[in-house]
Amino acid sequence: MTIKNISKIIKLLKQEIKQFENPIVTEIGEETRSPFMVLVSCILSLRTQDKTTGPVAKRLFDIAKTPEEIAKMPLKKLQKIIRPVNYYITKSKRIKGIAKTIINKYNGKVPDTFEELMKLKGVGRKTANIVMTYGFFKKYHIPIDTHCHRIPNRLGWVNTKTPEQTEFALMKILPKKYWQDFNDLFVLHGQNICRPIGPKCNICPINKYCRYYKEIYLPSKSKRG
Repeated sequence: MTIKNISKIIKLLKQEIKQFENPIVTEIGEETRSPFMVLVSCILSLRTQDKTTGPVAKRLFDIAKTPEEIAKMPLKKLQKIIRPVNYYITKSKRIKGIAKTIINKYNGKVPDTFEELMKLKGVGRKTANIVMTYGFFKKYHIPIDTHCHRIPNRLGWVNTKTPEQTEFALMKILPKKYWQDFNDLFVLHGQNICRPIGPKCNICPINKYCRYYKEIYLPSKSKRG
């Protein structure tokens, strides 16, 4: 399968997202160029909105931003700092554990391969892909979160049940030149327009290319009308 009108869709999304704020992990990657801070930010962001994650991450990094500084920090202090994020107790233990592993196994530096990142406890495919893309600025990874899974299914590009299935399906059909920008574009589009509940199909700039719009939104609108 080839995706029809892919260049037009990407161009429209790039135009659209100029009005939105960058995802927090992207912002931290661009500002700090630190794979470790991207990794920690990503863990903090899991199941937590960016408006909460951003201030928490910045507060933490004002105090500790290296594996050594995190490892030395008392667990209770770390928990107090990151308390606003969901699952802060679990995340605090993961962050400290990862910091210690990076010091002991990787000489204090975040591993720069996907395979080694996946060996860190608490790091899954999405987090590893995000660190490769926004921490190391590698071009050939596709981080898939809930938005990046939902929207390609709505568009009709894929028919998948899990983010992992979506990642592998997109790797087969999405031209590589779009991989690095894919996550930012689809996260911002998903947060602001193609929302999980109540998508704003009527103002979506790519609705004419969307299966959901044609097969679900328009018929339901005509029934109501």
